[in-house]
Amino acid sequence: MKEYRDGRWQMPASFSDISAKTIAETLIATARKLSLKVGSVSINVDRFQIQDQKLLDALVIAQGMLRPVKLVIELIESAVKPAVSNAKLIQIANGLNEVGIQFCLDDVGSGINTWPEIEPLLPYACELKYALQNYKEHLDQAETDRRVSFWRNIANVNSIRFVLEGIDNDRDDAWADLMKIDLRQGYYYGKPSLMKINADDPD
Repeated sequence: MKEYRDGRWQMPASFSDISAKTIAETLIATARKLSLKVGSVSINVDRFQIQDQKLLDALVIAQGMLRPVKLVIELIESAVKPAVSNAKLIQIANGLNEVGIQFCLDDVGSGINTWPEIEPLLPYACELKYALQNYKEHLDQAETDRRVSFWRNIANVNSIRFVLEGIDNDRDDAWADLMKIDLRQGYYYGKPSLMKINADDPD
């Protein structure tokens, strides 16, 4: 999600500042437009937002509208106060799974999505995502290779998808080939484009 400020669309200063009502309404409107065009739709939420019942209800509605398209909820790495226990997250993730909504751990290795803190959540996750852009890394760096291999191995052991984010050039794409990483994201493959929800949304 982006917000329109200072004359242009920008990343929110804080995802936590976006109300569950706004997320829910935007998600449902987006689902209506995308349901016949894509294989999956992902939405990023933090540990505070994922507890909001209005948002959870909207997720269920959106998933019903999207079928057979999959809805994936990506739990971002940002810390929240008060902290949310893994027991609470497990309860929520299990409930999402029961209604066909997939649960993803985003930006693993950074923020609070680190090992072993997220280990209890792995049985409920369908996907781990590692973001090269978080530390301005490149795959030809030995330490980055080690970190990416660590998280990919965790995904393999737990039989869940591993997605590498932040592929921005030929070099990283070639290294991802060598590492046999099949699922990738990044500006190298395409940049986001604005999708108007309302006719009067600014360009």
